[in-house]
Amino acid sequence: MTTVSTTSGSPADDSATNPHVDAPGLRGFVVALFFFFGGITSLNDILIPKLKELFTLTHADAMLVQSAFFAAYFVVSLPAAAIVRRIGYMRTAVVGLALMTVGCLLFIPASNQALFPAFLAALFVLASGITVVQVVANPLISMLGNPATASSRLTFAQAFNSLGTTIFPRVGSMLILSSIAAAGVGDLTGEALNVYRSQQSHVIVLTYIGLATALAVLALVVWTQRDRLGPIAVADEPILAAFNLLLRPRFGLGAACIFLYVGAEVAIGSIIVSFLTQPDVLGLSPRDAGNHVSYYWGGAMIGRFVGSYFLRIASPGKILAGAAATVIGLLFLSATSQGALACWSLLAIGLFNSIMFPTIFSLASEGLGRRTHEGSGIICVAIVGGAIVPLLLGTVADATGLRMALLVPAVCYAGILAYGLYARRPWAPGPA
Repeated sequence: MTTVSTTSGSPADDSATNPHVDAPGLRGFVVALFFFFGGITSLNDILIPKLKELFTLTHADAMLVQSAFFAAYFVVSLPAAAIVRRIGYMRTAVVGLALMTVGCLLFIPASNQALFPAFLAALFVLASGITVVQVVANPLISMLGNPATASSRLTFAQAFNSLGTTIFPRVGSMLILSSIAAAGVGDLTGEALNVYRSQQSHVIVLTYIGLATALAVLALVVWTQRDRLGPIAVADEPILAAFNLLLRPRFGLGAACIFLYVGAEVAIGSIIVSFLTQPDVLGLSPRDAGNHVSYYWGGAMIGRFVGSYFLRIASPGKILAGAAATVIGLLFLSATSQGALACWSLLAIGLFNSIMFPTIFSLASEGLGRRTHEGSGIICVAIVGGAIVPLLLGTVADATGLRMALLVPAVCYAGILAYGLYARRPWAPGPA
């Protein structure tokens, strides 16, 4: 039996408590959503070097992969929150999974056309579905249990997100990057170039057709659970009124930190292959460098399992600040050292990234009550940082090199460090 506890009454008491849902067994479905949208997102790190080689792109041009993908968060997040209000969490999850399936299938015409913008369009549709799923998953996992342990629970769910980001890049590297070292665009022009691009992108198509099949099955499974939650009370303000949540300092600064964090995390993941292929780092082949992407995301997986425990016994804000300070130090090592030290200091950032998103989300969402779904929508809008920061890093890398470009994410982590110190004390309700 599903039971739901929510706030009620006037808008003044919306911030009193967050909704609490008792739905035994439902967490497994939500965790599966985290696994898939995390893994698919991490495949962008493998797509970037492949498309960069096929279309002879600069660093900045290649980062348009992330820009097209994460722009969907800016466009779709608030409409997704409105859909949640209209049809509920589980049905909205099915809508998101269906969109993801369509996005994967759009790689077929993109490959046939052999046009870079067609791949960007497919990525935007795919990311639109992921956005819808994430707007559902983040608040839902927070509601499925004791509100006092929401940070720990969300961190644990994010660990399965990281399990996806660990597995998918290694499989994707094997399927997608294996031909880069053996072939190249060279002097091909005209129709010969288009044929080469279509043939080489066929491996991308096969990968995403497999994903489309798995997503369609998951959508059907979630549909069978569409009535498990029952009604959940939500605020009835116009959806654009969600932006007034930004006037609450704890939430507004938290949303800004999500922008910085996602931008920095995605930017670092996007350059790992290029960074490790440099002669003064490890000089790896693209495929071998692609395999190392799993260490970056695998560190995040380990950190989230461990972090879900420590977040129960220590101040989440202090842990967040400490992790951000450590990452700044690791970026400095990567930028100033060579060989294995430069490599592993960069990859180790994933371990300390692990607790950041769920911790920032939970700290920012404290006290939103019936407006939790609106807050999730705004926070997912802030994920657009993944579209902007990598593009900025790519531009700096083209001008000064990859090492100097690491200054871009370092600035982002400095902002996260400041927020952790600001939010180190537990939230307490103020006057209505």
